[in-house]
Amino acid sequence: MVILKSMHEIESIRKACQVVAECHRTIAPLIKPGITTNEIERIFEEIMRKHGARPYQKGYKGYPYATCASANDVIAHGFPSNKPLEEGDIVTIDTVAELDGWLGDSAWSYAVGQISPTAEKLMRVTKECLDLGIEQALPGNRLGDVTSAIQRHAESHGFGVVRDLLAHGIGRNLHEEPTYMHVGKPGKGPRIKEGMVFTIEPMITEGTYLMTIDPDGWTARTLDHKLAAQYEHTIAITAEGPQILTAQ
Repeated sequence: MVILKSMHEIESIRKACQVVAECHRTIAPLIKPGITTNEIERIFEEIMRKHGARPYQKGYKGYPYATCASANDVIAHGFPSNKPLEEGDIVTIDTVAELDGWLGDSAWSYAVGQISPTAEKLMRVTKECLDLGIEQALPGNRLGDVTSAIQRHAESHGFGVVRDLLAHGIGRNLHEEPTYMHVGKPGKGPRIKEGMVFTIEPMITEGTYLMTIDPDGWTARTLDHKLAAQYEHTIAITAEGPQILTAQ
């Protein structure tokens, strides 16, 4: 069941989302060759605690960290580590903050130093997929309008769209309805309604969209070990259209 939120509840979710946005704003200029994802983990957790928020991912279904740090061929759910990021890497940092019982969720991909033209194009197209999806998140449209816009754009550039990891509604719980893949057909799927709050989070791959899971039970990698990128916002559907609650 989709849980529609009042404007008051949306504003409460926005506060949690803005803690996440501050995390991303803070680390963006710090991501350079030599930084470790454990350092990023520490910074995110410090910012959340400063605002009275809780890193919701930490302990969620046994996940041990406040962030997911997914570099290069890792699509999602990579563990932070003490391994320094290197020139040419790309890394996606994903986190969820809980504030006063409400959740905010956003992932962002970052270039580490000078990256290859392929990596640069993948990041650009993935961000464009997010923006195109948000443009279609209008009251009265269907989720297929969102997902088909994402799929068409990614595939027109020869990239893959991950199917096995889903976007989701969010509020007091991390995974609410609707849950959905970022592929589909226009005019199909659940109707988008005022009061819905959900993530749009395309995971786009350089090659195949198929993936594997590491022995740790979490780390999702591209099957062909080519690059992956992801951008994610939490959005609210209002009479005026989509509001980006995690806007940086």
